[in-house]
Amino acid sequence: MSTDGRHLLVVDDEPQIVRGLKVILRDAGYVVDTAASKQEALDAVSVRPPDAMVLDLVLPDGSGVEVCSEIRSWSTLPILVLSAVGDEREKVRALDAGADDYITKPFGTDELLARLRAVLRRAVEDDSDPAIAVGDLVVDVAAHRVMRSGEEIHLTPIEFDLLRTLARHRGKLVTHKQLLREVWGPAYETETSYLRVHFAHLRAKLEPNPSNPRYIVTDPGVGYRLLDE
Repeated sequence: MSTDGRHLLVVDDEPQIVRGLKVILRDAGYVVDTAASKQEALDAVSVRPPDAMVLDLVLPDGSGVEVCSEIRSWSTLPILVLSAVGDEREKVRALDAGADDYITKPFGTDELLARLRAVLRRAVEDDSDPAIAVGDLVVDVAAHRVMRSGEEIHLTPIEFDLLRTLARHRGKLVTHKQLLREVWGPAYETETSYLRVHFAHLRAKLEPNPSNPRYIVTDPGVGYRLLDE
């Protein structure tokens, strides 16, 4: 994916971090604007909507979670949270509020750029595509089939629903709450033990080496991700 001309908004009130991000992102071909507060961020998005936002969680006049919630009420803008707040509960709050992905400071430049490419790519993909390919794994939503290297893998209905949910958000960290809500319904949002059991079975069927997952990775205490690259 070419980055030429893509417009990013970096929201952070730490000047050193902002300077570093501007150098990294501009060297990668992005056009970068900045905001140092919640209100500046919301104003900037409404005046000149960016292609994506890189957002810190701790801001002088509010939180990044509030920024996510407000933007999600009217926009599908891709939001990548980049924060020193590594607490699992904060990650979950940000993701449930609408963030597309989360990176904890300090971060690697390659990982940041890869995650950013992924959220931008998903923003232009057609989620109604009945066949979703991830490497040699193909999830055919319309036919309710899963193929790996051309061979069909038989899944239970629950296993298929979990994989389909991850596939529709491929590359993105999907929280326990999101998975439980989408597959079992709102009444089951706290039943995380369901996920441990079903993902163990799913990995046993999908992964060449379940103890070293190639497709489905876990962010402990937060959720699961279907790798995109």
